[in-house]
Amino acid sequence: DASILLIEKESSCGAHASGRNSGVLHAGFYYSPDSLKAKFTRLGNERLTAYCDEKQISLNKCGKLVVAKDAADLPSLDELFRRGQINGIDLQPLTEAEAKSIEPRVKTYQRALFSPHTSTVNPLHVVNAMQQDAIREGIHIQCGTAYRGRDNETVRTDQERIVAGYVVNAAGLYADKIAMDYGFSEKYRILPFKGLYLYSDEPPGSIRTNIYPVPDLRNPFLGVHFTITADGKAKIGPTAIPAMWRENYEGFGNFDLGELMEVASRGLGLLTGAGFDFRRLALEEITKYSRSKMVSLASVLAEGVDERNYQKWGRPGIRAQLLDITKKKLEMDFVLEGDHRSMHVLNAVSPAFTCSLPFAGYVCDHIDKATA
Repeated sequence: DASILLIEKESSCGAHASGRNSGVLHAGFYYSPDSLKAKFTRLGNERLTAYCDEKQISLNKCGKLVVAKDAADLPSLDELFRRGQINGIDLQPLTEAEAKSIEPRVKTYQRALFSPHTSTVNPLHVVNAMQQDAIREGIHIQCGTAYRGRDNETVRTDQERIVAGYVVNAAGLYADKIAMDYGFSEKYRILPFKGLYLYSDEPPGSIRTNIYPVPDLRNPFLGVHFTITADGKAKIGPTAIPAMWRENYEGFGNFDLGELMEVASRGLGLLTGAGFDFRRLALEEITKYSRSKMVSLASVLAEGVDERNYQKWGRPGIRAQLLDITKKKLEMDFVLEGDHRSMHVLNAVSPAFTCSLPFAGYVCDHIDKATA
């Protein structure tokens, strides 16, 4: 038998990515078939959907349309369908007329894809339910306790020293820092990206389904899209703006000069890096601080998108995106490193919320193997 202590630096659980993500339960067709994301998204969607139903958590089973803006998007649309078939995803190719029968306001070029099993939920409701489950299972959750360092088998916090037989690090924006204390994340660093959504004041149901553009499959972001919340309201976004420090949510809150210098250095390194055009991405994303720019991008996807209906920015989220500093490349898949003393979740980015239940099992399997 083992006792489990979860330390959380904030006053409550879900203050960062777990509670600030979009709440979309992805279906699993974006991801290359050999990836962990492909392996866990379909199963994660099924299990998290069942969990929400069991706990009576409101889930909007509204589906998702993926649309093409012009002929140049059609090959990538076909590639998404191919990936969906290989990954075992229910993904339906549609004509433009068929897409409009699902969402009359949608705009697409000739064809579209429909994912009937994409849905949305309030992620904080899921976090709260899982927290109560953990407490019932005998797990002690100690909030207001920040990690400060490691001394052999002792974890130093700002409250006390804790002797730990095994350490699991799922610290999001600071996962790389903790991992380095244990001899891991040698070639990886977290590069934070800020995500913002604009909320519509149109009545619930004004747009029926999530609407996404065909993404640039070379990078891990999906572009500005319509997300329909659990209560039926539309929002557009997110941005993927390079954050200036790790918890750069608003203004100069949580400002850290060391992090600013580190992030700036990493960003400059990416300007000459491989994989995708970081400079182009950064310049494009900065323009999305403008409401008119966000609305303009969203208007490519749907009819009747009026800037006057999009006045309210939502609560920012920050993506703990992993950077391979040896290749100067953003890591596209989940990354897990560890040994017989510790395990470190280093790239729990989208669709990690969807994948959370089977991915947790994957982490436990690795711990079992490492400690056998």
